[in-house]
Amino acid sequence: MAKHSGAKQAAAERLEVTIDSLGAQGDGVGSLADGTPVFVPFTAPGDVVVAEVKAKNRNGISAELVEVKTPSPDRAEPACAHFGTCGGCQLQFLKPDVYAAWVKDRAAMALAHHGFSADLVLDPVISPKGSRRRLALKALKTVSGVLLGFNERQSHRLVDVTACPVARPELTALFDPIREVLDATLEQAMHATVHMTLTATGVDLLIEASMALDLAARERLVAFADAHDVGALHWQDQGFLDPVAIRRAPAMTLSGIHVPLPPASFIQATDEGEAALVAAVTNACKGYKRVADLFSGIGTFTFPLAREHQVLTVEGAKAALDALSSGANMATDLKQVVPLHRDLYRRPLTAKELEAFEAVVFDPPRAGAKEQVAELAKSSVKCVVAVSCNPNTFSRDARMLADGGYVLTSVQPVDQFLWSPHLELVGVFTKQA
Repeated sequence: MAKHSGAKQAAAERLEVTIDSLGAQGDGVGSLADGTPVFVPFTAPGDVVVAEVKAKNRNGISAELVEVKTPSPDRAEPACAHFGTCGGCQLQFLKPDVYAAWVKDRAAMALAHHGFSADLVLDPVISPKGSRRRLALKALKTVSGVLLGFNERQSHRLVDVTACPVARPELTALFDPIREVLDATLEQAMHATVHMTLTATGVDLLIEASMALDLAARERLVAFADAHDVGALHWQDQGFLDPVAIRRAPAMTLSGIHVPLPPASFIQATDEGEAALVAAVTNACKGYKRVADLFSGIGTFTFPLAREHQVLTVEGAKAALDALSSGANMATDLKQVVPLHRDLYRRPLTAKELEAFEAVVFDPPRAGAKEQVAELAKSSVKCVVAVSCNPNTFSRDARMLADGGYVLTSVQPVDQFLWSPHLELVGVFTKQA
């Protein structure tokens, strides 16, 4: 008989651990007798679980859930059939009040790392189920059809999603029709990304795939858009944007203003989240005359602010600024809006330029706005309102402002990505006299 070569694989180490809390990414956290933290996804405080060790490092032990021996009373039945495989919405198993408390703690934990009190954090505004108005889905053509959905947790494997409880029904209704049209269009083993946005003029689709459309594919996509009342459909091949079917030009309504929406432009993920962010920003700016809106995008904050204030709106993306300018030019009931095209990472507004404003709002990408915040910290602006989709960079920028003489008075968490660690914050800062 032939002998097997190589050593036998050692059995994976298993631990029994009681979960005490939830970490910043939503993993349950327990500890060994020596105090070593153990991080176990899909667990709730109070669970007694068996977990399999996956990695050990100086921060503790990462493990995978094997069994919940004693379930916590904080557990709820997950809302989605794809829970546990789909990489999104990993906190569906928590009761609503427990989840809301964790969202608030998530903001407080990030602030604490930079010396801010948890007392500054207000109760979160959490978007409900069925409210997400933009999605980015992955697609893959296989021999048995097109898979359409999201990646598995910590994997590139694609989960074929048939439903999504967080998304607007206008988007989920298109899942199967999109599968069908892509199955007839994509080449075998080809990947694509499908950006879906529910706009004021209907669903806007942008499909990214590495293939040029022939006449048959183009006609097929136009027929799909007509059959399913898709407002607009663009195809993008290696950077080339092809407007395949523009039945209604994409647009958003911002504070009553009709604003064109460039393909795949950023908008807030839910109506409810946008309303909460706008309310926090406009309330903070009350009583001030001239306001600067930095990293303005298409004008989510510019337009509501311009009903009461003179607004300088600064944006580095030309298409977004052009859309904002178009909306402002058509409006008849706004105060002055002055658009400025400028890359605020390379050329932030200086402290001297900022002297013209009583209040400044900034809403940068996830990386934060370190260069611009350095100038704000040196300025005499009376009120600074920081909007962020990253609690960690928000807290870093907040510390820079505080070191420059600003006082953080409140932080409003806004959760537009239900059951996930993604979180927006609005922080209000006032300059010390």
